[in-house]
Amino acid sequence: MRIAQIAPLWERVPPPGYGGIELVVGLLTDELVRRGHEVTLFASGDSISLAELESVHPRALRLDPNIKEYGIYEMLQLGLVYEQAEKFDIIHSHMGCAALPYANLVKTPTVHTLHGIFTPDNEKMFKFAKHQPYISISNSQREARLGLNYVGTAYNGIDVSTYKFHAQPNDPPYLAFLGRISPEKGTHIAIAVAKQAGWHLKIAGKVDVVDVEYYEKEVKPLIDGKQIEYLGEAGHAQKNALMGGAVATLFPITWREPFGLVMVESMAAGTPVIAMKLGSTVEVIDHGKTGFLCENTEEFVSAINKVTELDRHACRQHVENRFSLQKMTDSYEEVYRHILQKRFAQNGRSRSLAGLGKSSI
Repeated sequence: MRIAQIAPLWERVPPPGYGGIELVVGLLTDELVRRGHEVTLFASGDSISLAELESVHPRALRLDPNIKEYGIYEMLQLGLVYEQAEKFDIIHSHMGCAALPYANLVKTPTVHTLHGIFTPDNEKMFKFAKHQPYISISNSQREARLGLNYVGTAYNGIDVSTYKFHAQPNDPPYLAFLGRISPEKGTHIAIAVAKQAGWHLKIAGKVDVVDVEYYEKEVKPLIDGKQIEYLGEAGHAQKNALMGGAVATLFPITWREPFGLVMVESMAAGTPVIAMKLGSTVEVIDHGKTGFLCENTEEFVSAINKVTELDRHACRQHVENRFSLQKMTDSYEEVYRHILQKRFAQNGRSRSLAGLGKSSI
């Protein structure tokens, strides 16, 4: 099968540090290549992939201070994809609603994975193109009122083999927080929980431009370098070591998280997750077995006192069973097959898709 994968240009694929969408796109793209598909990845020029790479800019946009109009590069990228749409059997966009108007103009079907949330503004575009095929990354992400044509849910997956399992937390014990330092990720709540519980908290993550004020006012004043530490942005090995050595990873989100890859990465390392009961957390965490779902800071503190009773091996097994790279790719291949079968049927064509894993169909 000839597949185009479209990734955001803001971050490299895969990301050197934080970047959930780019990590998923990188893993999926490489696994599709290993399964025999012909894949072209449209991403930043510094991306690393087994697929053929095409780009309109040599590096991740967030690393280039000279760029002022990010939308221009997004349009250039989508123009590059869709002017050669006939080369592909299917186009897979990870760009939110950006590709929707382009997809209506070509015969090659585009499937859109929704990695973000709906807003009053982007809902207008989704309603405009509601009949195009969509994939949610959790069932809780869906908004039935929009009437979108969902063709499946594909949970984000990771390459579990690249995560070292930690059978025991480090000594002295600590809690971990990983992710963007932002209000919706609840960094301030994690700090409040740690202080209330009297625990050492290690924080790692990037601060985006839009979150600088939040960091300066709500987070930085609380970092003392002793009980509350900020380690900056962490790469893969650093994240794995930090979460794997923790007694628990805190995930105190304040928004309806579409998925939350940090939860899966933590459990893969053997570390339970204590999360706010919002969005996808109810689908990712097995409450009472791989972590705890809470509704306020008091429940977080109470959960910390119980988390050492959980089986860290069960956390790892949970990820292997539900959130592996193989499971994720299986889900996407099933969606591709469904879309192409429907297209062939509509065109009056009778064609077997038994060779899905081959380079052409």
